[in-house]
Amino acid sequence: MKTMRIAITGGKGGTGKSVISTSLAGYLSKKNSVLLVDADVDCPNDHLILSIERKKLKEVKQMIPKWNFDRCIKCGKCSEACKANAILQVKNKYPIFFREQCNGCGACLLVCPENAITKSSKTVGNIFVGKNQNLSFLSGELMPGELISELIVDSLKKEIKGNYDFILIDTAAGTHCDVIAALDGCNLALAVTEPTPLGEHDLDLILQLTKKLDIPTKIILNRSDIAKKSKIKQMAKNYGVEMISEIPYSKKIQQQYSKGELIKDKNIEKLAEKIEKMNKQ
Repeated sequence: MKTMRIAITGGKGGTGKSVISTSLAGYLSKKNSVLLVDADVDCPNDHLILSIERKKLKEVKQMIPKWNFDRCIKCGKCSEACKANAILQVKNKYPIFFREQCNGCGACLLVCPENAITKSSKTVGNIFVGKNQNLSFLSGELMPGELISELIVDSLKKEIKGNYDFILIDTAAGTHCDVIAALDGCNLALAVTEPTPLGEHDLDLILQLTKKLDIPTKIILNRSDIAKKSKIKQMAKNYGVEMISEIPYSKKIQQQYSKGELIKDKNIEKLAEKIEKMNKQ
């Protein structure tokens, strides 16, 4: 059996993406070696759903510039080069640096004519590990006030080591840089949505993205019975994408979720069986 790397994603937040990620990981880990990666680094919560006590593995550092004002000639070129507006230059004054704005691109170092800028660093996030019986777990978390989520996701993916039958990556909602970083290298994307106007709109966005990234995608329609699903089905047809699972609204799932229990649902169990069969083909 080869390693299957699956992203559980979705344009809209609140569709149940993390619930499905953790539940699917739970079912798959009964018969397979599974690694679940929580790449929603702005708001990681898979460890709470799985009752996993995370242990800090490492800090994630970002390069930031450091000035030697003995060499600085106050030319302002560093400020002109900074597209993140992290450097303010007032005429005849030394540069003022706003470290929270810095994205670590290093442009200021390249343009400084006097080599007055050197590399320093700041901690922007952390990587955690954990385990729940046969399920291995990795999680990244961006520190409050920091901006570059994709840096944490990239660092998180570098910690994926060892042999697994399945690697499940729970991405953030949306289609921005940290989601793209999480999707990169995946064999399959499962787009979680719901039959609402917002669900339809954001599903369209995520399907556009996975098409551009050339990642095979299937749709999971959560809370499938709360409204008409004809538009979701039409969208799936337009993109040539299969709706692999429909999960009706369930009070039992809500109760399990509110108690912090791993979700047990026949529809998610059937989804896990389909995924296992796909990996054997």
